[in-house]
Amino acid sequence: MKKKTNSYYDRIASIYDRTRWLTNNIADEVADMIINLVNANLKTSFLELGVGTGLNVFPLVKKGYFVTGIDVSEEMLNQFKQKFDTIPDNLALINDDASQLPFEDHSFDVILTVHMVHGIGDRTKFFQEIDRVLKPQGYYLNCQWITPPARMEFENYFRDVLVSYGIEKKINHDMMNTINTQIKEYFENINYKSNYIVAKEWEVSNTVKELLGYYRDRAYGLCWLLFEQQFNQAMIDFEQFCLNHYHSEDTELSSTAKFEIWSNQKTQK
Repeated sequence: MKKKTNSYYDRIASIYDRTRWLTNNIADEVADMIINLVNANLKTSFLELGVGTGLNVFPLVKKGYFVTGIDVSEEMLNQFKQKFDTIPDNLALINDDASQLPFEDHSFDVILTVHMVHGIGDRTKFFQEIDRVLKPQGYYLNCQWITPPARMEFENYFRDVLVSYGIEKKINHDMMNTINTQIKEYFENINYKSNYIVAKEWEVSNTVKELLGYYRDRAYGLCWLLFEQQFNQAMIDFEQFCLNHYHSEDTELSSTAKFEIWSNQKTQK
């Protein structure tokens, strides 16, 4: 069943991949790490909840693994489909709410979530659904790519500008750690075996000009907190700040990103 949405993900689908810092090459290396972690073979079935443009699982599809992706944004799924001449037989994409899983019990060997659990309202029900559709001895991998510190600093400067337009500066750096702890505790309580892995660390470099371009394109959720006219004025203010602070739009901002995995293996028979 298709879900009608009006989220900023629909609006940014065409620019999503190029405005993030997980490149195709890095995603391919992470996929190899995941394959080794779960001892996958070509019969192993993968499900990503909130699959979006498929950036995380596209390498798995190319390698021949069976992948199902579910996402509420039809535009994001369309971007995923455009990565193929024809949709391969080992890929199924479903436009639906990833918090309500339309699958039979014990359907998948591996379930992935990548920086999406924070958007789930009833997390306990969501975790119950993951446990329900995961096969015995299967893996639930809760993942996130950590924002490179230089890009996070840049974002925080923009948040300072938003404050002058009446937008509260909400930054909760502990939120993801709290959610990851909740996930770990929930699954350990139902006899899952938990483990934490840094799958990949890599250097991310962008010029100030590049990052300003991403913000002008409203590539991130905080860019949609203002109406268009206010946003345009806020960007003028921000661009002036960047010139004063970084001295040039050609200044390069470099720092290290991480891909983290909280692995939870189902041990009950």
